[in-house]
Amino acid sequence: MTQHLLMQAPTALVPVLALFGTLLYLDSYDLVSFREVTLTITAGALLCLASLGVNAVLIDKLGLDFAHYSWFVAPPVEETLKALALIYLFTRNRIGFMIDAAIMGFAVGAGFALVENIYLLYAFPQANMGVWVIRGFGTAVMHSGATALFAMVVQAQIERNVRPIVLAYMPALFAAALLHCVFNLLGAWPLIATAFLLVVCPLSLVFIFSRSEHAVHDWLLSDYESHLQLLEKIESGEFQHEEGGRLFLSLARKFGQNKLADMFAYMRLHTELVLRSEKISLARESGEAVPVTREDVERFAEMHALERRIGRTALMTIRRHLHFSRRELWELNELEGELWRA
Repeated sequence: MTQHLLMQAPTALVPVLALFGTLLYLDSYDLVSFREVTLTITAGALLCLASLGVNAVLIDKLGLDFAHYSWFVAPPVEETLKALALIYLFTRNRIGFMIDAAIMGFAVGAGFALVENIYLLYAFPQANMGVWVIRGFGTAVMHSGATALFAMVVQAQIERNVRPIVLAYMPALFAAALLHCVFNLLGAWPLIATAFLLVVCPLSLVFIFSRSEHAVHDWLLSDYESHLQLLEKIESGEFQHEEGGRLFLSLARKFGQNKLADMFAYMRLHTELVLRSEKISLARESGEAVPVTREDVERFAEMHALERRIGRTALMTIRRHLHFSRRELWELNELEGELWRA
């Protein structure tokens, strides 16, 4: 069994990791850290273990034969489980662009596929190398591609400002489950199914990456300039006479004048940290290494202290009226996460 596993496992497991490595190589902005990738792959692996138990219960309760279950029930069940990891990342503002959506989705699927293929290697020791070239490799690419598809469709919906957010998840889940279902239905022609995925999945991801790289670059430049202008208005006092400044004054009357200075300080610090994150990303695009500093740590500590002094209610009101975008919050999360890793 051990010799069989060592001989067959690379065929089933290595190619999908090679494709995943290519996606990370294409991420010129370093939007996803090695730690995030590792945790996301681990989450996918744990969700696969959960799916083994869920599928065992459902196939027994529903009374379906294995073929019909794998065609029509397993795809939505497994894609829903994999989607849970991505939904968590979206709700925590850990995904900001199409690029990192694709990488994180692919990572969840890769972790899921790794565990599933290891299980199948043990369950079907009689399968030959030809089976694993098609079944193992094809299934791994399918799982990774379907979850990446889910993440990218959700990100596209969010960029279109679809509300409520649950409406962004439903079409994405349907698309991922449909791809999974079609692959399973082509089980009688595994070579065709695998060849289709090997052509469509990598080319689609590379195309999306190339388009998204330009989108990230354009957004960083425009957002950097707008945040720079906002910071200049805050420091010059001009901001106090604009709509945002008047909002702060009205909130001060509601929550107390002693919080007014903290509100303006919080707005300034928030803008400075977003600018810092954007500056780091733009530098990395050109290949320049920009280390985080002790000053960055102190600024985050100061911002969190201001958040506690302002209070949750006033803070939520500020964020709602000033329209802090998901990408701004994502930038802050990324920078603070890098500080913790450093």
